[in-house]
Order: sequence, then structure tokens, then C-alpha cells
Amino acid sequence: MSAETIEDGEQERITPPNDLRKKVRIMGPREAAKFDPIKAAEVALERLSKNFGGWMTGETDDLSSALGTIQNEGLSAETLSPLYQCAHNIKGQALTLGYPLVGSVSASLCNLIETVPTPEGLPLPLLEQYVVAIRAMVAEGAKDENNQTGLALLQSLNEVTDEFLNHLKT
Repeated sequence: MSAETIEDGEQERITPPNDLRKKVRIMGPREAAKFDPIKAAEVALERLSKNFGGWMTGETDDLSSALGTIQNEGLSAETLSPLYQCAHNIKGQALTLGYPLVGSVSASLCNLIETVPTPEGLPLPLLEQYVVAIRAMVAEGAKDENNQTGLALLQSLNEVTDEFLNHLKT
């Protein structure tokens, strides 16, 4: 690794060694002809899938902790940011981790937070309902639209959220 000081002396550019070739195994022509990258990715995903439930549980624990901070300290931009970040993470990861229904609930929560102009304008009971629903859905394995209870939770939360947002516009 080399380091070089830039003109003003306050910054330093660090150039890591380029050793990526040492990390990659080059296949021979016969091996490369037989290699199926899609199949390899599916096998790797299958191997990782055993951890998906635990990862989602960890995400919901973080979401619950962020809600606890809001309950203890009140709604503000500072306390709402971690809750939003957790919901956004869940929304982004849910489909990959096999929880598309949970992703839809998280997307609805993100929409609520993004739409209300100030954190203080958000109804705390509705935020709590979202967090409880997400936690319950992950705990019960409500992964997709085949789970009628999870689907009913999503529809109910969407209705209440839409009603709140429509009232906010008037």
C-alpha cells in the first residue's frame, strides 16, 4: 500500500495494492464451458436462505428499538430518522429474504413518514401499529399474499394510512 500527501498537507491519498488477481481463480476453457453462473448464484442463495429468518428478525428488533426511542423521547426528526431507516432497510431487503408482504407493509410505513410534512404530525399509535404488524408478520412467517392474516393486516394499515393522509390534505 502506498500513501501520497496532497498539496495542502491536510489530505492523504491511500492507494491499496491491486491484488485482486490473487483472489480470483481462473477457469480453464473446459471448466468455463460447464460453469452456469445462474445455477451457482441459486445454490449460493439456497445456502444463505437458512439465515433469512434470523436476518429479518434482527431487522425487526432494530425497528422495535427505534420505536422505543420515539416512545421514550418523543417524535422529532432525530428520533424518527432511525425508525425510517429501519423500515426502509426492511422494505429493500424483504423480497430478497422471502418476505414480500412484510416489504409491502414497510413500504406503506415509509410512504406515511415521507408524506407527513413534520415528524410531530405523525400519529404515534399508527407508527406503533406498523411496527407491531411487521414484527408479528416476521415472527409468524407471513411471507406472501397466501397468508390471509398478513394480507388483512396490510390492507387494514393501508386503509387507515390513506384515511389519515386524505384527512391531512383537507
